This record gives sequence, structure tokens and C-alpha cells, in this order.
Amino acid sequence: MVRHSKLQKQVLSLYRQFLRAGRDKPGFLPRIQEEFRTNAAIQKTDVMHIEYLCRRAQRQLEQLRDVNTKQLGFFSKTKKDS
Repeated sequence: MVRHSKLQKQVLSLYRQFLRAGRDKPGFLPRIQEEFRTNAAIQKTDVMHIEYLCRRAQRQLEQLRDVNTKQLGFFSKTKKDS
């Protein structure tokens, strides 16, 4: 049985909470899964960055749970912006 660190448990808990919150809103689950898969490439030793993303995710989760939330907005960097 694999033992997870406290931070890993927090990330897994956030993921489950996002999946539950996005279940009732069409189009949210693929975006949530994509975001977590993208961030899965972050090194486990980069604790500061992971903690930052967890705090940001908590705020986004609160917004997602709001009954008035209909869409997820996100910013993307285009090649022109690079």
C-alpha cells in the first residue's frame, strides 16, 4: 500500500471535490481533468508551487460550487504573446 504525503492527500482531495462539484455542470469535467493532468508533471519537490496551486484551486472550487457559475474561464498564452 502506497503512503501519500500530507500534500499529496490534499491534492487528491481537491481533485475529488472538483469532480463532485463539476458533475452537475456540463463541460466542466474534461477541463478539470485536463488541468490536473497538466499539473501532474510538476516535480514533487516543488512544494511552494504546489501549495500555490492548491490555494488557487480552493478559490476556484468555491466559485465552481456557486449555483450561478455556468462557465469556466481561463487564460491561454498564444504563440504571439510568447
